[in-house]
Amino acid sequence: MSFRISLDIHRPPSRVFEVVADFRAMPRWYEAVESVTAMTGPPGKGARFRMLRSLPGGPARNDVEITAYTPGREVAFSSTSGPTPFRYHYRTEPNPGGTRLMLDGEISGEGLTSPAAHLGGLTERLFKQGMKKNLNTLRQILESSP
Repeated sequence: MSFRISLDIHRPPSRVFEVVADFRAMPRWYEAVESVTAMTGPPGKGARFRMLRSLPGGPARNDVEITAYTPGREVAFSSTSGPTPFRYHYRTEPNPGGTRLMLDGEISGEGLTSPAAHLGGLTERLFKQGMKKNLNTLRQILESSP
């Protein structure tokens, strides 16, 4: 399933990008993410990290690689192993009052072992709704910080 989400955040693009591209911060705003560990050096194209997530079927581990990285502007990454294969591409652009954050994503329920694995398109729609919630949490964190 592919999806596109955009939202406005009342913070400068550099600040929004800083948080979105810092994968260690992901557990603060991405509900299913329990922890993120760098497997290679600092963020940049080709960098890899391990993500531990809490999914309906139980804990899941994904190895992830950054596939695009333009400082202050875009970061994209794809899972290279683990359940629910995904690709996310975040872009920031200035807008009046702050930043427009755009996410193009692809995610699949493939690899789930819980009853959710048999719900097909419903599972994927639930993923999209969850991502909207995550991005709203991100916005709240950014807008409430100095």
